[in-house]
Amino acid sequence: MKSIKSLKNIKGKVVLVRVDFNVPIKDGKVEDDFRIKKAIPTIKFLREKGAKIVLITHLGKGGESLLPVASALDKFIKTKFVPDILGKDACDIIFNMKNKEVVLLENLRNDEGEKSKDINFAKNLAKLGDFYVNEAFSVSHREDSSIALVPKFLPSYAGFQLEKEVKNLSQAFKKPKHPFLFILGGAKFSTKMPLIKKYLKIADNVFIGGALANDFLKAKGYEVGNSLIDGTNYGIEKIIKNKKLILPDYVVVKSNGKLIEKKSNEVCKDDVILDIGSEEEKKLKELIKKSKLILWNGPLGKYEAGGAGFTKKILKLVANSNGESLIGGGDTVALISEMKMENKFSFVSTGGGATLDFLANGTLPGIKVLG
Repeated sequence: MKSIKSLKNIKGKVVLVRVDFNVPIKDGKVEDDFRIKKAIPTIKFLREKGAKIVLITHLGKGGESLLPVASALDKFIKTKFVPDILGKDACDIIFNMKNKEVVLLENLRNDEGEKSKDINFAKNLAKLGDFYVNEAFSVSHREDSSIALVPKFLPSYAGFQLEKEVKNLSQAFKKPKHPFLFILGGAKFSTKMPLIKKYLKIADNVFIGGALANDFLKAKGYEVGNSLIDGTNYGIEKIIKNKKLILPDYVVVKSNGKLIEKKSNEVCKDDVILDIGSEEEKKLKELIKKSKLILWNGPLGKYEAGGAGFTKKILKLVANSNGESLIGGGDTVALISEMKMENKFSFVSTGGGATLDFLANGTLPGIKVLG
């Protein structure tokens, strides 16, 4: 990847920056500006070079306006919002931009060309700028037009955050430090099974929590009640006896409207597993203390249903550890933001699915096209 550090003589040039400002919005206001803040250094760098900056991003599945995002961004950098993508309004405003000016175009997914990988949509986006910068690691696992096609028509570079993501996450599979602890939670078993198999070979210990653990417990013959499970056969039986694999021996369940702790093999048919148990905190505390590298993706409980307790406690243990800590996953990062702990870890990834794909494959479509 070419870094934006190598960009020269861009004063007066239009730089098209693909950011990922797909952030949670409630009552017309951005709830979590983590991803917005991470793009600021790249925007400021381009401004200092005298460039004209045109920001493009998606929001949701389309149909939503980026106006609340523009308001949130404006708190960091003065930004002009254009409720248009490729129409006359957008073209006129970009043509008349002054050096160092920042413009945010409307939601890319409001045009079906973004998701359909429309080559003409990509070409028309490319015509808006002189250079392209990818500062959207968290969506670089997709092959949307603005990610995988636009870079083919413009000199293309990686933003500062994208570079950080690649450098830091690569530590997990390029000569990682040992002892190496991998903590994996959340759901979406299909996307995480390749990671489990890969890191059982690389890491020293792989702790499984969240809904993922329910499938493993069921595979051991335990009752999991009404807990969330995937149910698909991913070959769990081939790895369940791996000595590196650590499953919860104790869990917190919702039983008759109450939260109680039980042994994993004592869950009843009407119970719902919501979190790992207190014994797991002790177990992880010892592992965290010994580890020189800790990689974590996904919450250890169903946090939206009252199962965030131990995820928060374990996050604090990791934050206070002496090892390198790499944290990813949208839900995990949301908890970190809520706890105001973004600066307590070695690195916090902006990605969810992109982080998983990068850890599994070592690259992403949006990164390959920058090469």
